[in-house]
Amino acid sequence: MSESLDKSHGAPPLADILDELGVRFNLQGAVGIVFVDATPLQEIERRYGYLAHARALGALADIAQASCQHVLGGPEIVSGGETGRSEVALFVARPSDDASFYADGLPGLAQEIRERLIRHGNRVVYPYMRQIPRLSIGQSYVMRNPLISEVSQLREALETARRDARLDGELARRELRREFTELIVAGRVSSVYEPIVEATGYTVFGYEALVRGPSGSRFESPAELFGLGQQEDLLFELDCLCRRKAIEGARDFPAGAKLFINIRPTAIHDPSFQPDALRRTLDHCGLGPSDVVFEISEQESIENYEIFREARDAYGNLGFQFALDDTGAGYASLEAVMELAPEFIKVDRAFVAGIDEDPARQNMVRAFQAIARDMNARIIGEGLDRLEELQTLAELGIHFGQGWLFGKPAPLRAAGED
Repeated sequence: MSESLDKSHGAPPLADILDELGVRFNLQGAVGIVFVDATPLQEIERRYGYLAHARALGALADIAQASCQHVLGGPEIVSGGETGRSEVALFVARPSDDASFYADGLPGLAQEIRERLIRHGNRVVYPYMRQIPRLSIGQSYVMRNPLISEVSQLREALETARRDARLDGELARRELRREFTELIVAGRVSSVYEPIVEATGYTVFGYEALVRGPSGSRFESPAELFGLGQQEDLLFELDCLCRRKAIEGARDFPAGAKLFINIRPTAIHDPSFQPDALRRTLDHCGLGPSDVVFEISEQESIENYEIFREARDAYGNLGFQFALDDTGAGYASLEAVMELAPEFIKVDRAFVAGIDEDPARQNMVRAFQAIARDMNARIIGEGLDRLEELQTLAELGIHFGQGWLFGKPAPLRAAGED
């Protein structure tokens, strides 16, 4: 069978294959089931409709059949499971005395499906999701009991496989939380620094500290880190760690440059972030309040602007400055700009990418520039990839640019350097 996932071969519901499955069950004497819980794919149906969801399940069924072909040398019966559920089940009929299938074949088939989901899973959800979420896999085995109907036995075996998949998911979540908590406790994240450059003179104005998890791990990307932090209700702890690492990694920071540190709005309630404690931490790294700019993402919710403004003013009186990040990426840009009155407004890359060739983007950035000028704030254009984009920002009167045009983010010192 072809391993191509470009065309789905479909996954009929359990009701449509019960007769054929019952015949095989009676003939062979036993059935093994490998069950894939595709509940996370229901998000596709909610966003894009039931046809998109059906295509994803069909592609998942193709992976199950291809796995069976590889492990057992032939196709078996694949079902979409019970009607109305997001699941795929693979039924394999075998003689009840086939000990090798029970001991090795069934577990090997489940493992093959898991490995193919790692390799090809993103093609199952494309173009609806950026990557496939982890799908729990269970298995069960039932031997024919002539005192009980085939349908009753098969349905009970399917439910057993479902329970096994739920247990698989719970164990995976427990292990993930354990690993993630250990990462935070051990402080196993680091900071890399991306330059912010003057649009006219091309000199470095500052560096934004960006978090990275252990290289090559599931926690390497900041999106994964903060996604798990939210999932595990550890965002506050992760944010505290990221701020600490941003400052620790900035020892011997270039004189005269600004250090941009991302913070969540809840940071103002962190005892270690209070002005006196923060100044002591900065002193150890040779930094002062006037060297630091706190970035607040426009996409982060600030529940009480009045309380946040009081904290902002207290830090501002000490010399700290603020930047509003991702401006334009969400729905509350103008409100956040007016309420926070930041010293820097970082315009989201969506308005900067290709700005040299797009008058509409230029007009949007002019509008941000007009607002910033009235507030005595300065604009930073994010996501620059080409020199022409930076030159256009300069022509529009934008002060600074940031992006891979100036190189990928990197540590300020080599690993292990004192």
